Amino acid sequence: MNHKDTKHLLDNREISTRKNSGFSNTIGLSFKNLFSKLGILTVLISAFVLSFHNVAVRVLFSEHLVLGLFLLGGYVKPDLQNSLLLMFMRMLLVVPLMASLAFKLYPSGGKEFRELFRPERTDVLLQALGCGVLMFVYIALLYIGIGLIPTGIAMTLFFTYPVFTALLAWRFFGERPTLFRWLVMVIILGGSVLTIPQSSAAYSSDTITTGIFASVGSGVVYAFYKVMAQKCLEKFHPVPFTWISFTCTLLFSGISLLFWPLPSTQLDWIPLWIGSIFSGVVSFIGHTFNNIGIRMIGATKASIIGASSPALTVLVAWIAISETLNMIQSLGIGIVTLGIALLSGEGFIRRRSLS
Repeated sequence: MNHKDTKHLLDNREISTRKNSGFSNTIGLSFKNLFSKLGILTVLISAFVLSFHNVAVRVLFSEHLVLGLFLLGGYVKPDLQNSLLLMFMRMLLVVPLMASLAFKLYPSGGKEFRELFRPERTDVLLQALGCGVLMFVYIALLYIGIGLIPTGIAMTLFFTYPVFTALLAWRFFGERPTLFRWLVMVIILGGSVLTIPQSSAAYSSDTITTGIFASVGSGVVYAFYKVMAQKCLEKFHPVPFTWISFTCTLLFSGISLLFWPLPSTQLDWIPLWIGSIFSGVVSFIGHTFNNIGIRMIGATKASIIGASSPALTVLVAWIAISETLNMIQSLGIGIVTLGIALLSGEGFIRRRSLS
């Protein structure tokens, strides 16, 4: 073989290698795009499924014609005591389910949990328990809000929590909000004001006021939960941390019912248990899908997509129980949803603009 033939053979091999490399890169990019789309779909499914939990809670508190076929609901009054009862019944199912799955996903979770009781880990234990208390409070308040005012509005007011989270992060972590963040927070608060319902035959002014305060208060408490969780998760894995939060919610709601027993009036336990089991199952599925989605596309993208939760809740409530909103309230929910997406994706937007 002469010099020209050798060179020609080497050139062909180099071209072939480049083609194979380009083909491999194309497959890699296609797989990455497919994986990203599946992650987005997973988080959307999570938000959609969790919307059913919110509507189920609404039905337990208030009678509705479900799917235009069945007249169901109104089994308990929307007050703090009954919120604790529904929370306890739901957590009785969710906590064992979460334990069965969580420690399989993270086998070292049991070891980390036992290490919390060592003296040098006391601060982490107290932070984890504090988050459990905050979860207990924000869920109780949110249940009251959902019971008193339309589901979509209660969830929209709750989803103002990123505003309070940003302010608390500034206070405790020195993360001063940027001008962009200040503008988006004003947009979120402005949109939430548009959602507030007017007093009517269906909703008295006292009911609306209590529902608004409960929903916004739930968002404020959840903001504290997020900030404390951020601190705790620097030293503790999220899987056992989440399980501790749910377990604390179960224990505190159960203890509260012992010291604050239910009234002597007879409750319709069968539909209450059915509703609680349904809300527990969909809540567990929703949180599981959300965690899977976060692992697939990252927390930032998941937060942006999760901002669709209020709008999805409105859609599910409209389909399931014919709960409607006027044009101004719908516009307010859209503005809040856009604001949450912008606030959640601030860092992502900044990186894209610089690249």
